[in-house]
Amino acid sequence: MKKVILYTDGACSGNPGPGGYAAILIYNGVEKEISGGEKNTTNNKMEMMAVIKGLEMLKEACEVSVYSDSAYVVNSIEKGWVYSWKKNNWKKADKKEVKNIELWERMLELMNIHKVSFLKVKGHSDDELNNRCDRLAVSEREKFA
Repeated sequence: MKKVILYTDGACSGNPGPGGYAAILIYNGVEKEISGGEKNTTNNKMEMMAVIKGLEMLKEACEVSVYSDSAYVVNSIEKGWVYSWKKNNWKKADKKEVKNIELWERMLELMNIHKVSFLKVKGHSDDELNNRCDRLAVSEREKFA
């Protein structure tokens, strides 16, 4: 299996409001940037879209290390929350419906193709690739502001 590094970030002005997402895929030292945005969205949606769009770029099953500054995304996967939500018909422990169900379902579909691990990075710090993703996501967000 090819080993791919995927850096992701989302940005939103207002919540909801204009937003952008970005991903940087790295394989064998070669980088590919992708980005996009929406006029009326949330930060969590943009964080999730960055991961989804990055995974969708892969043409075959890969081992993927996803680096994200989103505690929402990383914890939901790594702590197993999303699997409990799905098992409980997309309800959280408080019985309220999970937000962004369609995005979680798409992410889980992609994770069934690839071997994916999530690593939390500190946002707006000294991580060069995270900062680059942030700049790309903000640039996309500004197109809708």
